[in-house]
Amino acid sequence: MPRLISIHEYELKPGVSGEAFERATREAERRGLFDLPGLVGHHFLRGLKGARRGAYTAIWVFESREAWERLWGTVEAPVRASDYPEHWKTWENDVLAPLLEQDPDTIRFTSYEEV
Repeated sequence: MPRLISIHEYELKPGVSGEAFERATREAERRGLFDLPGLVGHHFLRGLKGARRGAYTAIWVFESREAWERLWGTVEAPVRASDYPEHWKTWENDVLAPLLEQDPDTIRFTSYEEV
């Protein structure tokens, strides 16, 4: 069964350091905020070269499209932010939002299905 992979691009607020973002991601991991059904892996990355040099990205790996859809809804009918899993709402609203230029639910992202 093909996995589904989402890539989220984060733009930090002016004055927010990369160290602060990295500390926040480690703390979120420690708190188990990424313990979501069907999420089999995640990676936080900092750009080294190219258009996103110094910027942060996350890669979220789900066991299948079905697992992803159980959390986020279908492409045609996504779930409302108020219906996100509690762990994810804590991640987005309490941890991520204070660090980003925009609302975490409006970041640039792309979801891919393995072929």
